[in-house]
Amino acid sequence: MTVAPPPAGTVDDDGSPWHAEGASLSTRYDVALLDLDGVVYRGADPVAGAPEALAAARAAGMRMAFVTNNASRTPQQIVAHLGELGVPAQPDEVVTSAHAAATLAVERLGPGGRVFVVGGDGLRDAVAGVGLVLVERYDAVPAPQMVVQGFSPDLRYEDLAQAALVVAAGADWVATNADATLPTSRGLQPGNGTLVAAVAAAAGRQPVVAGKPERALVDEAVRRSGAQHPLMVGDRLDTDIAGAVRAELDSLLVLTGVSTVADLLAAAPAARPTYVGASLAALGAAQTPIADFGTLPTQRRTGWQAETWPGSLRLTRTGAGPADPLDAVRTLIAAAWAGLDAGEPVTRVAVDPALEASLLAAGVPGELFPATPAPDAGPSTTLAGDARAGR
Repeated sequence: MTVAPPPAGTVDDDGSPWHAEGASLSTRYDVALLDLDGVVYRGADPVAGAPEALAAARAAGMRMAFVTNNASRTPQQIVAHLGELGVPAQPDEVVTSAHAAATLAVERLGPGGRVFVVGGDGLRDAVAGVGLVLVERYDAVPAPQMVVQGFSPDLRYEDLAQAALVVAAGADWVATNADATLPTSRGLQPGNGTLVAAVAAAAGRQPVVAGKPERALVDEAVRRSGAQHPLMVGDRLDTDIAGAVRAELDSLLVLTGVSTVADLLAAAPAARPTYVGASLAALGAAQTPIADFGTLPTQRRTGWQAETWPGSLRLTRTGAGPADPLDAVRTLIAAAWAGLDAGEPVTRVAVDPALEASLLAAGVPGELFPATPAPDAGPSTTLAGDARAGR
């Protein structure tokens, strides 16, 4: 993935050509494709600082598309919830997996196709809105041709049972998403993927999935928002970031939801974000892509340097000026990815005690820090010049 180009004719304040490195994310990208749960809010509560960060990004010219795998609510209901949290939005800025599932369904059946819907009002409205006919029972005559299944906290066992009967009889099947969990203010709860698994176990089949990490929802969001240079923003590597990779979009992972620094260190190429931020405040900052943190100029510029040898890493400060502790985490992530790609995952990190404490506070797994210092002997090379890292 590469940093998106700026709008045509964009220049820096001094009139020179636009430089990606000095610009905030909110000015480098025209639309933020924002996941909701774990990014903007958790259940009924806003993520700390999210309303202010989004307001600042809008003021900088960035447009918003609120893109969620949760298909249970209508755009109007989501807008009302966002407004209660201090995040003004319009219904046409909301794109749910219900929209993507409805688009998939009508492409597969054609207008007038008969659909048994398992889910909330958001899904029912989206399916009816593309010209499909809602069938209320599994044994209706004529029979339903498809099941479209999404999450709703009000689902009953009977809903899942009827869906399984329709699917087992040979009907097509589209699921809004396959998220196993749903982040809430009470913690992680069962998501739509758990309910889809119940139907799959009974029917002996698997659905076509519309939501992230599949492309259908991402493509729907890009189309509806008219984005030219979108940035996917999410809290989950396995859905938000993997969806961005599949759609060939740049992405920002925020550490306010499900995925952690430990998950990032072990991330496969198919689920690696372009950027990492502590929260949505990262939209207002200039960032360097994580993949570039392994180069010596970047290391010197950010104030951190990684030196590697097989399975181990020494992380040190470069220079006496201020340095962002999160850049130390980004440098560590870049080193871990290089090691994974070379078949030599980083298993130990040598740092001074003060840095170790800040890395632990940022979520770096404590087991990476050895009880005794890493050896000084042996081939120790900077990440930028490490042939094993493919640099």
